[in-house]
Amino acid sequence: MFYQFGKKENIRDRMFMILTLLCTFIPLVVAAGFFILLGGNSVEAFRTFGFKFILSTQWDPVQQLYGALPAITGTLVTTVIAVGIAAPLGFITALFLVNAPKWLGYPLSQALDLLAAIPSIIYGMWGLFVLAPVMQDYIQPFLADTLYLGKVPFFGEDYNGFGFLTAGLILALMILPYICAVMRDVFRMTPAPLQEAAYGIGCTSWEVASHIILRYGIRGIFGAVFIGLGRALGETMAVLFVIGGIAELPTSLFGSGTTIAATLANNFNEADGLLRSVLFALGLILMLLSLSVQAVAQLYLKNMDRKRGEK
Repeated sequence: MFYQFGKKENIRDRMFMILTLLCTFIPLVVAAGFFILLGGNSVEAFRTFGFKFILSTQWDPVQQLYGALPAITGTLVTTVIAVGIAAPLGFITALFLVNAPKWLGYPLSQALDLLAAIPSIIYGMWGLFVLAPVMQDYIQPFLADTLYLGKVPFFGEDYNGFGFLTAGLILALMILPYICAVMRDVFRMTPAPLQEAAYGIGCTSWEVASHIILRYGIRGIFGAVFIGLGRALGETMAVLFVIGGIAELPTSLFGSGTTIAATLANNFNEADGLLRSVLFALGLILMLLSLSVQAVAQLYLKNMDRKRGEK
């Protein structure tokens, strides 16, 4: 291999090996730099509030009382809503695009991929001026009054178009292109003879999708979902426009709240002293949350490989 030194290696091989080694360590150094920056600047917050800061629901800048739990909970709620909507929708969309005629599947695929190029602030503006009024006038009344979900816990009867559900819908739209793009590639890798054999013994399209394509590409499909999950965790501007910006624990999907990223965007420009340290602590929590999700994802995928007999 190219990184093993031998008697016949020349100077260019050695330089190439050193260059690739340095490039390998650059992401690790950058990540370590992030943790040093966030950890060093959040010391004052943890010294003042202790680790109760993570479980506290207070947010009162006047009395200098801060807690991270509303922002953490809001981040998790919007992310779960987004992934819960985008993952099945991405699976169905990718399956259709892979099997559609080229004259239809190709332009639709390109149009879907273009959604990933739209800046998040444009999604936020669209959510504020288009989605929020539609939610207030049609979707939320339908869910709360027509389907009587307003009487179900964690939905609520009060709505104004903003809140966790609206933010989750925008996030779902934002992460859909990423999930769908990866799933399309996974589906294309499924051997055609497997699908043809399934159709040959009388399987329906749904049975082929659920028993052949899904099981063959399960690792790639979960990888696509985790990519979308990581994208949704740290989204800022799109959520900031429609979530309401209230530092309170979620009481309903129709209610307003905040996320870690939205809290940072709302307060960082004017932050100083203890509040600045609190915001760095929130950033550190978001970093740890993202890394924890990715670590759990990798462990889950490796465990899945072992159960399937793969190395």
